[in-house]
Amino acid sequence: MWLALGLVAALILSPLAYTVLRPPRPRGRGEADVALFHAQLAELEAQRAEGRLDEAAYKAATVEVQRRLLAAPPPEALKAPSRPSILLLVALVLVPVAGVTLYVERGFPDMPSATLALRQEADAQDEAMLTQLRSRLATADPNTQVGRQGFILLGNAERNRGRLAEAAAAWEKALSGGFDVGLAGDVAEIEIELNRPENALRWITRALAMQPQDPRLRFLAGLAEARAGRNPTARAIWTQLLADAPADAPWRNIVEERLRGLN
Repeated sequence: MWLALGLVAALILSPLAYTVLRPPRPRGRGEADVALFHAQLAELEAQRAEGRLDEAAYKAATVEVQRRLLAAPPPEALKAPSRPSILLLVALVLVPVAGVTLYVERGFPDMPSATLALRQEADAQDEAMLTQLRSRLATADPNTQVGRQGFILLGNAERNRGRLAEAAAAWEKALSGGFDVGLAGDVAEIEIELNRPENALRWITRALAMQPQDPRLRFLAGLAEARAGRNPTARAIWTQLLADAPADAPWRNIVEERLRGLN
């Protein structure tokens, strides 16, 4: 049995061994980011075609992927990576051996997966902690560092649980204690998702006054104008954004696609 497991482990690790041993090709983070984000967009498109995502959820998820691409770092100069070290090659062999050894000594193959009741209990505990955080922040002063960080944490938790309006309200509290361009952009994104473009533009305008060339903010400005039905204004914003952008900006395709989608 253990021989069979060893053979299966070797088979599973063989692609990794090939990747480690073959001559490496330089690849920048920007290139990897673009490939990942385009794969995510394709997956979202497939889920919508299969009926697993409605139009509202598809648009919200697409905006989130595009936001991350806009926030990706610019392309960097690449240099050829060095060959893999002998330690990496040894680890390739020792890791599966150590894993099998530990599993033999301490593993529990018959342990059942978490039941629905356990998952519901964990979810209830998370909700109770979130309720406690809301209660503590009810009288917190956002002008203090502790209060401001608390409202940011609350906004993160609310957004992770899909409560967008509550997340925006918490982040606005944090912004009242100290303006931050990135957080203002996060609030603007949520306002766009909630189809409240005028609220989004209020935050975007204020943030752009501090960082007028920020590509994420300029993209969001165009998106908010488009959601408000002002397509000519959105077109002008995105056209200028492309004119100012480097030719190899990883988010150019997204802006160009948005431009083509305007009436």
